[in-house]
Formats: sequence, structure tokens, C-alpha cells
Amino acid sequence: MTTTTPPGAADREGITMNGLRLIRRHAAAFGRFAGLGSGVTLAASAALVLLSQWIPWMAANALTTVASTVVATELHARVSFGHGRPGLAGHLKSAATMALGWLITSAAVGSLAVLRPGAGLVLQQTVYLSATALVGIGRYLVLRLAVFAERAPRSQAGGGVRLRAAYDAAA
Repeated sequence: MTTTTPPGAADREGITMNGLRLIRRHAAAFGRFAGLGSGVTLAASAALVLLSQWIPWMAANALTTVASTVVATELHARVSFGHGRPGLAGHLKSAATMALGWLITSAAVGSLAVLRPGAGLVLQQTVYLSATALVGIGRYLVLRLAVFAERAPRSQAGGGVRLRAAYDAAA
């Protein structure tokens, strides 16, 4: 007794396997992104505490924010996304995502203060951390898909460079 494979089944299996590899690759990159980002944030927090002993808190905050953004951008480009050195444009784009994230988290906490003036510390931290998590996911997507996007190899037929994400979507 022989079994026959329905037409197109092998193609569907190939697409499923490519999809699983794609999911694993992005999950691994997101894990590295979250781990590195968390580590840099904790280090920046410690540096802020130390620096604020010698210089005004606002100046210490500005210095640690700039330094941690530069360090995080280098790490994300090289380790999270395997992109190599980010260059000035990569640093500026990453800094723009950080600035937008700061505005979003500030707006979330500010809105809470307006809507619930007596909100306790637990609610404030819940709102802040929730906003920070959403900003982190947004930053990952922007950095992964736009700033440090993988490039597909050039075809010999004269086609231009396409984003790896477009390649993966077609697979």
C-alpha cells in the first residue's frame, strides 16, 4: 500500500520550516535585545546614582542617558542584530527612538498624575513599566526592521539590495 502526498504539501512543509526558523531567529534576536537593554539600563542606573553624588542629578541623568544610548546602540547593532558597527546615522536613529520612548513613558506617567492624582507607587510603577515594555517592543521593531535591517544578498541579474525581512516574508 502506498501513500501519496497531496499536491503542494512539500511546498507547505518548506514554508512551515522557513517560518519556524524565522520565528526562532527573531525570538533569539528579541531575547538578546531585551537582555542587553536591561543590562545597560541597570548599569546606567548605578552610574546615575554614583555620578549624582558629585554633579547635579539633572546633569548626571543627561550624561548617563547619552552614554547608555551610545552603548546600547553599539550592542544592539553588533550583538542583537549582527549588523556590525552602526555608524553615526544608526546612532542618531537609535537616539530618536530613545527620545520618542522617553516622551511616551513621560506622557503615560503624566496622564496618570492627571487622571489619578493620588495614585500610589505601585500603580505609578505599573503604568511606567507597562509603557516602558511597549516602548521597548516598538524600539525593537523599528531598529530591527528599519535601522539595522538585514540586507539580502545582491542578485547577479542586476537586482538591487532588498530588505531581508521582505526576503523572509516571500519564503
